[in-house]
Amino acid sequence: MSKPTLTSVPKIDRPTAAAAMEAVRTLIAWAGDDPDREGLRDTPKRVINAYSEWFRGYDLDPAEELSRTFEDVSGYDDMVILREIDVESHCEHHMAPFLGKAWVAYLPTDKVVGISKLVKVVEVFAKRLQTQETMTAQIADAIEDALKPRGVAIMVDAVHQCMSTRGVHHPNVSTITTQFTGEFKTNPSLQDRFLRVVGK
Repeated sequence: MSKPTLTSVPKIDRPTAAAAMEAVRTLIAWAGDDPDREGLRDTPKRVINAYSEWFRGYDLDPAEELSRTFEDVSGYDDMVILREIDVESHCEHHMAPFLGKAWVAYLPTDKVVGISKLVKVVEVFAKRLQTQETMTAQIADAIEDALKPRGVAIMVDAVHQCMSTRGVHHPNVSTITTQFTGEFKTNPSLQDRFLRVVGK
């Protein structure tokens, strides 16, 4: 049975593009500007187009991305690691960006997946309203569920603009989250190897 983090995002009745653009006009006016002035007249359309890109993860299925695997691994049984995958996400509390890098590793059993698919899984979860902690766990769960590896290791290091541009205004603080499963969780030497490769 799939873990709750892997279930499809419930389909909701989305507002129309016109309603979304009207909401942006309302926010512009609430901020104190005139949504009808020349520089802002096309902003609502630009914003909803940007939202379509920033939040495209709601239309993607991580299980589908990981569904095509390869069983001819010629006995390879050591770590597969992808370093410094770009993370561009938005926090669900303030809808402000958080930007950083992800490191993904797994210990294959009898199959591997194309490395671009691992990058895609990071994107699927990043392109949603998120907390970094949840996103880190979701990436690990998706790989665990699809590949049944001996273990998964995930690290995400990101700067949150909800903290750097508002609130406490500390722009140089990054947040690091990790998730380990299987042998990465039970074998400290594997964790150490992963962390040395990551450089943390």
